Amino acid sequence: MTLRAASKPRQFLMFHKPKGTIVTLSDEGGRRIVYDLLPGFVLKDGWRPVGRLDRDSRGLLLFTRDGGLVNRLTQPGQYSKIYEVWIRGRITAEQLLQTLKGVKTAIGILKLERVEISGYAGHKTRLLVELLEGKNRHIRRIFGTLKDPQFNSPLKVLDLKRIQIGTVKLDIPSTKWRFLTHKEEKALIRGTAY
Repeated sequence: MTLRAASKPRQFLMFHKPKGTIVTLSDEGGRRIVYDLLPGFVLKDGWRPVGRLDRDSRGLLLFTRDGGLVNRLTQPGQYSKIYEVWIRGRITAEQLLQTLKGVKTAIGILKLERVEISGYAGHKTRLLVELLEGKNRHIRRIFGTLKDPQFNSPLKVLDLKRIQIGTVKLDIPSTKWRFLTHKEEKALIRGTAY
């Protein structure tokens, strides 16, 4: 008879949050929450989201049962988060630079850690955006203060998808989930690429 060591329990699970769902434990208004799309054990066993994504955003959301890991991963400046963002309008090089220096918004000065144009479709611009600290609707607020130079209308975020947290990259379809591998967990906790 061969004996094996018990498998180390997983510390994180990845979920691809779809647009229109709320990151909360329950909603009195009856709106769809992330736990409606996850297996029952996730809520029952105390898996909690690491950070948030607003209702209109989609993409990578991590869950853990360890409150210490939640605090560590949501501490400003510790882990970068990368987003794929489609905006209505064309953004200028000067405006891109402005987003890195800081933009005055209704909740104070907000800035991006890194931003690059990754494509265009008609009058829409696709950006890759990196944040080290995220405030409520951070990316949407920044672009909402900038104007399209051609039409003089505010740039508007049409789609916002988080594709990476630290070393973990989103690799599953919308509404799906999976546990992180031990290798992914170790790299995430250490904050290094694996």
